[in-house]
Amino acid sequence: MKEVLFIRTHFERWRATETLADAYSELTADLAFAQTHYPHSRITLYLNNLASALHNELYGNRREKWSRLLTFWMREVPDVMWRERRLLLVSLFIFMTSVLVGVVSTLGDADFPRLVLGDAYMDMTLDNIDKGKPMGVYGQGEEGMMFLGITLNNVMVSFGMFASGLLTSFATGFQLFQNGLMVGCFDTFFYRQGLLGESLLATMLHGTLELSAIIVAGAAGLAMGNGWLFPGTYPRLESFRRGARRGMKIVVGTVPLFVVAGFIESFVTRHTELNDLLRLSVIGASLLFVIYYFIVLPYKRNHHATRKPQD
Repeated sequence: MKEVLFIRTHFERWRATETLADAYSELTADLAFAQTHYPHSRITLYLNNLASALHNELYGNRREKWSRLLTFWMREVPDVMWRERRLLLVSLFIFMTSVLVGVVSTLGDADFPRLVLGDAYMDMTLDNIDKGKPMGVYGQGEEGMMFLGITLNNVMVSFGMFASGLLTSFATGFQLFQNGLMVGCFDTFFYRQGLLGESLLATMLHGTLELSAIIVAGAAGLAMGNGWLFPGTYPRLESFRRGARRGMKIVVGTVPLFVVAGFIESFVTRHTELNDLLRLSVIGASLLFVIYYFIVLPYKRNHHATRKPQD
């Protein structure tokens, strides 16, 4: 059956399902058929959105069970990450480009990090280097209070990046650029001091999760911002609402990463005497988790829906 005939045959029934709950099972069957045979079509996207809206209408008022939390973390977040996988790539590209700008700028001008990181921070870091404790900043303060402060700050940064999507995706892109620029300046400064290896081993203990979460939060802001810029076939307000809902799921999905990163930064990073192999193991495990949860799991759960049919 050709796509045009498929649409003409079923379109009236699809419209009826917007108000008829008993047609939900038929709608999901149509969605499965469209995902198999027309995976890249707008009608497949329409059916998916319609089925989601009808499902929420049917089941949204039921008492939530504890299993809902598991469903959210293991299904909903990976599914929305799959849908917004292109925005995740855009967020990563903006971030890495800004890191490169920070690297090149610092190599060209040793004082450039002062414009980005501030004189107070740079003077404190130089003083710590002179004392033989280049990572001394992570040893300041009591661990528990440091954990609460760092975690709260990182979560606020994440939600701030998401909220910047209210001003379109360009605002989110600017925040991503700022964060990447700081990373590039920071690492290149330590490179110029001959301490890049020690710097990376210390900062990436928590930074692997923290920076990954920032990039993911950037995708959330881009999703909401693009709702304003690219409404497609929806009214602009409806497109924004849908983008905001998807973005909120994504940004909530970053919270556990910030919590774990805050714990590592507060209780572990300060111990620079730890074995390098142990630190590399923590960094590697963190990276593997990020890749699996935000890339592999979404692919495993959803790639069949966009796979081209076999001849």
